Order: sequence, then C-alpha cells, then structure tokens
Amino acid sequence: MPTKRLLRGVHNNIFLRNRFNRFNELKTKFFLFLILSIFINQSLFSQNIPDYKERSFASLTDSAMTQNYMVEATEGSINPNEYIVGPGDKLFISIIGVQDFSINLMINQEGFLFIPKVGGIDLRNTTLAASKEKIISLINKYYKNVDVFISLIDFRKIKVSLLGDVKKPSSYVLPGNSRLIDLITNSYGLSPTSNYRNIKVVSNDSTSKVYDFLKYLRFGDSNNDPMLREGDVVIVDKVDKVISIKGEVKYPGVYEFVRGESVSDFIKLAGGFLSKAKTDTIEVVKFDPEGKNQKSYYYTYNRLKDKNILLDNQDMVLVRQVPQYFIDRFVKIGGWVKYPGYYKIIEDKTTLEEVINEAGGFLKDASLVDASLYRNLGTVENDPEYDRLKEMQRKDMTDDEYDYFKAKSRQRKGKVVVDFVALFKNHDESENVVLKNGDVINVPEAKNYIIMLGQVINPGDIIYQKNLKVEDYIRIAGGYGWRAETGDVRVIRANSGEWVYANKVDQLYPGDAIWVPEEPPAPKFWDVFTTSLQIVGQLASIVAATVAVIIASRK
Repeated sequence: MPTKRLLRGVHNNIFLRNRFNRFNELKTKFFLFLILSIFINQSLFSQNIPDYKERSFASLTDSAMTQNYMVEATEGSINPNEYIVGPGDKLFISIIGVQDFSINLMINQEGFLFIPKVGGIDLRNTTLAASKEKIISLINKYYKNVDVFISLIDFRKIKVSLLGDVKKPSSYVLPGNSRLIDLITNSYGLSPTSNYRNIKVVSNDSTSKVYDFLKYLRFGDSNNDPMLREGDVVIVDKVDKVISIKGEVKYPGVYEFVRGESVSDFIKLAGGFLSKAKTDTIEVVKFDPEGKNQKSYYYTYNRLKDKNILLDNQDMVLVRQVPQYFIDRFVKIGGWVKYPGYYKIIEDKTTLEEVINEAGGFLKDASLVDASLYRNLGTVENDPEYDRLKEMQRKDMTDDEYDYFKAKSRQRKGKVVVDFVALFKNHDESENVVLKNGDVINVPEAKNYIIMLGQVINPGDIIYQKNLKVEDYIRIAGGYGWRAETGDVRVIRANSGEWVYANKVDQLYPGDAIWVPEEPPAPKFWDVFTTSLQIVGQLASIVAATVAVIIASRK
C-alpha cells in the first residue's frame, strides 16, 4: 500500500512538472509572438504616418492641459467682418447729440438686443460689423443728428466639440473669439495618427467645411484657422492616404493626401525649392490603377503650374539637385608659410607649387623634410583584421600578425606621398601634384634636434650635429641607464616612423628619435622556486616509475 501511494505521488509530480513546463513554453511563445506582432504593426504602420515637424504640435497640447484647462484665447483683437455675435455678447452703445446716452447691453438667449427707448433688434447669425450697421440704422429712426458709437466689450462663452482621432474626444467651453488652434490647445491634444490636413468643422445649421490646419501652422494662413461658433463640431480624421516629397525642398517628408491638390501646390506646401534644386526635371512617381506597379513622369516646374497636375494617393514627388552647383573648392595650408589659411583652387588644374607660391612661400625655419599633404577621400576604411588584432595581446599574435599590426598602426591615413625637398629644392616636377578639394598641407617647423628616449641618464632633445653617430648622442645624454638593453637600441625615423636597429644606421637626420629599451625584469624568487619544485617533483616521479619497472622486470 505505501508503495502504491509513493508511486502515485511520483506520477503526480511528473505530471504536474510536465504541465508546468508546457505552460512556460506556451507563455514564452505567446510573449514572443506578441512582441513580434507589435513590432511588425508599428513598422508597417509607421510607413504611412506623416513625419513633418509641425506634427510635434500634438505633444505640446498635453503640457498646456496640465497647466490650465481653460486658457483664454490669445488673439487681442477680432475682425468685425468675421466675428458672429450671439447670446451673451456685451455691447457698449453711446449716443451723443441733443442728449448724451450711454449703456451696456447684452444679447439675449434668443439672439435679440433690446435698446431702451428704441426697441429690439434681431442679431442672429450676424457679424459684428453688420450688427453695428443695423443698430445705428435703428437708432437713427428715433434720434436725429446724433453720433452713435458701438463697441463689443465682452465675449460670450461658446460650447464646441472636438471629436474623431484625438486623444480624448470631448466638449469644451471657450471664449467667443476662439479659433481652431485655441480649441486644440485647450484640449487633450491630437493623436499621432491625426489628419492635420483634413479637419472638418460642422456648424449648427449642418453646413460643413474642411480645413488644412498645416497651412496655418506652417504659413500662418488664418483662412485655415477658422473662428468657431456656438455648437460647432470639429471632427479630426485618421491618416489613411498619404503623399510624399523628397529632395531639394525646404520641408521634405510624408504628408496627408488632400483631394484636388496639384503637384505645384504640394511643392509650395513643402516650402518651395532650395537654391540647388533642379527645377527642369521634376519626377512624379505614381501607381497604376491596380496599385501594383509604379511609373515615373517628368515635368518642368513651369509645365506643372500650367497643366495643374493633380496628385493621387501614394504619389511621390522627387526634386533632384543641380550637379556641381555651388561646390566649394578650397585647400588649407598650415604651419610655416608666410600666409597660412584657406586657398581657392581650380579643379584638376591647381598644383601644390602654385598654392605654396600663393601663400607667400616657406618661412626660414620651415621643414620641407617633414612637410605633408593629406587628402580626405570621403570614405571610411574598414579593416576587420586590424580591428581583431587590436583586441589581442602580443603573446597571442603570430609574428606575421604582429608585423601587420605594427605596420597598420604606423599608417598615416590620407597621406599623399610627396617629396617637398625634391619639388622645391631640386625642382622635380614629377612631385608637383594636382590638388583636390579639401586637401590639407602642413609645413612644420624644422626640428634641429635628436630626441632621446628610454634608458639614458638624461632623456630629452639634443641639438642635431650632422657628423655625430648614435653612440655619440647616447654619450651626450649621459650614457646608458643601469637597466638599459644596450644591444637592442633603435632609431625611429622622423619622416616615416620606421624603426631601425642602431647598428644599421649610418646617418641621423633632424627629428629622428633614439630609443634605448629597458631590460626585461628578472624572474621573481618565488616563481623560480615553485617552478624548480615542479621540475624536481616531475623528475622524482620519473625516477620512481623507472625503479618500479626495473624491480618488476627482475621478478
């Protein structure tokens, strides 16, 4: 009985463990699938989202909401021909004549204004300018030869709604002079997928109009920032159809598609052409009616304006750059020349000698031996082998790898091989190279000394003397240091960086360096002791094994 119970318990544990492992496996697969789905959806969806900089306006409205839910409209004055008066507006009326008369009146909830001793007047759906004319006309019926002054002294409050693809659809109470931007600023903001260029405003009378809000944000076009009225419903659509423009325009990017927009209008919306734009060959890429294949059409800008070419969903406008246009061609000269700085060159014509002469020539202490010319080819060299060797220690490299690593380390990237001495002293025209844009010429001061490095008594610079040898300079530097490796002295050439054994150097030159290496440290006593013990132990083991074999063979 206990055995059966024990077996049953073991079986249950195995079953539960398998179920648990299966659950973890399914959970892991689901998690990976969820991440992959989100990544794919975002990647695919982001391709159809407009990316022009004004869309950052949506993120700015969040901070406005957190600071103050009801922000007053910032417009200091209104256009009397645009503002529609309504219930709650307060008017100041002054009548000057036989008897002065001033009063503040409010338009009632039915849209009428009652003036004492004059009567009521219907101001429904009337602009402020038209309302003033109607009031003055009515007053003149009862008062002759008077001057009438009318002013709007306080705005009413209006209730409008913001719906559609926004962060939080809702209704808002705003001042009567509020515009579309005031509603969006006072709301919770537009969403990342909001369609800025097709915002619909539906009025109480069921009439509607679509506005391109981007034109207001980019150009300040107030016609696309309408003044709102009581009961207006603002509907923000979600981005679906897009068009794009790339190349030499001020604001390239992806934009919402607007029905009836022409290519020339789209170019204007993108800020117009940059100075280097090639306007005689503008490419418009369109899909066929099935949406499977693309075809390119080429136009001049004048033809685009004349023919009024309309855009379709997913169209792309490409504006290329005029080749070889406004390209600077300069070289830089630094160091010991009379007039260092930047000099203009003519492509494939100006030579090194011409530029040096234009810079006033070399100064007295200029070093032609060390002068150099560097050229930036605009490419980044990638050497995987050198990158690999940089991560290794010397002991892990083969001799060939170490030689390559040293040679690569001494390489001067971009240096053009030019013998300045041969060119400017011996007039060897084969060294007179043609300069390229971006070339850098450096003429250092002559090094009239030899550099002493390493294990000498007084390392430093020693004045160059042509007839002295390596040992002479070491003697002048105080002789070898007490740990100097006297048999491994090297000379580092100034002009090439090459390392040469001292016994192979017949002549030193200004700027050369003499390096005396240090003897490697002797092994530590403990290391020698432990190594000796290991060797003795191994020898003892061999001797013991040999003795055992001999004894066994005699038996």
